[in-house]
Amino acid sequence: MDVAPVSIISAAERIRPFVLKTPFEPSDPLGSVSGGEIYLKMENMQRTGSFKARGAFNRLMTMTDSERRKGVFTVSAGNHAQGIGLAARTLGIRAAVVMPRVVPHTKVTGTRRYGVEVTLAGADYDEAEAIGAALAAESGMTFVSAYSDAGVVAGQGTVGLEMMLERPDLDSVLVPAGGGGLISGVSCIVKALNPSARVYGVQSEASHAWAESFRAGRATRVRVTGSLAEGLSGQITQEMFELAMRWVDGFVVVSEAEIAGAMRWLAEEHHLLVEGSGAVGVAAVLNRRADVGGKRVGIVLTGGNVDMSLFRDILGAGARDDSSNPAEVEAR
Repeated sequence: MDVAPVSIISAAERIRPFVLKTPFEPSDPLGSVSGGEIYLKMENMQRTGSFKARGAFNRLMTMTDSERRKGVFTVSAGNHAQGIGLAARTLGIRAAVVMPRVVPHTKVTGTRRYGVEVTLAGADYDEAEAIGAALAAESGMTFVSAYSDAGVVAGQGTVGLEMMLERPDLDSVLVPAGGGGLISGVSCIVKALNPSARVYGVQSEASHAWAESFRAGRATRVRVTGSLAEGLSGQITQEMFELAMRWVDGFVVVSEAEIAGAMRWLAEEHHLLVEGSGAVGVAAVLNRRADVGGKRVGIVLTGGNVDMSLFRDILGAGARDDSSNPAEVEAR
């Protein structure tokens, strides 16, 4: 698989009528606590609630007539499925998806709303992907990977293109890293437009295959446990590792507690609803996992499709923590 800056620029033009140019705004509160000049790319405000609509539209719009007639089949932790659903409905293409049973209810509901045929199978993303690959072969439909597809990667890279066109002087960019489609596309275009900028992926310690693989110099399997950042969970392939390593400078790992704290912080300070996968970059800055002092930094908030019952629990836990420390409450 190959991805080049020109394919990302072409994707941006192709999908422009169907996706939003999301805000890329400074975060004064985050700058105050970190000592950096921080900008948030708010893909939680994108259509379907995540950046995934970009790659889905780009891939489906470049399908052949034969591929479209077969329909599209995919595997997703939730956001890619909704992106495929919106693109398929817009373009008049049948769509089906396999999602792991642990996917938040809001993502399943959102996917079905677009008319996608949903099958829930597998205890995690990797199990769902194995099941989905077999079902896709049986169905005869066109399989569209959530990450290992040049058209999808180019579409996701348009996030980075928008960031660099607004702030070409960024010193670094923090990108949530899951299957590798987003970080590969973003790092490709960031490095093309500003070779001195640094690009870092961010993961949860519950699923840190990228960080471990970066240390090992090859795709490495890790133990995966349940995570608030379920959209980033799972193993990575050697193909995606080799693609991302052309441009990515390193990886940062945050804890589950830090992710929950970042979700609360974004709600309190910016009134933003951001899912765990989308909040990892902010978690890295708040907990000094990334060196941003004196730097101009862009952070991608990848999505806002969080289950509301879970979000209420996270907010409630934060309130209980605050109440146990009256001095901290008073200081606020």
